[in-house]
Amino acid sequence: MRFPMSFPIKAIGKHSGAFELLVAEIVRRHAPDLDEADIVSRPSANGSYLAVTATFTAHSREQLDALYRELTAHEKVLYVL
Repeated sequence: MRFPMSFPIKAIGKHSGAFELLVAEIVRRHAPDLDEADIVSRPSANGSYLAVTATFTAHSREQLDALYRELTAHEKVLYVL
């Protein structure tokens, strides 16, 4: 990987009104320049789950590792891609 680079990260969890906000808050702790326009949400076919993709500028492998660790550790996040 060559840094800095545009990097999309996707988190999947139960579809609730607060899941997109939760993911955005976690990503912003690691990428403070994340813009609202760079967050895209898509519900599952039956509406039970929500996939939230945030695309941000990654500056290092350490930044990505810390973000993955925090997202996967949260009880509301089921998967991170």
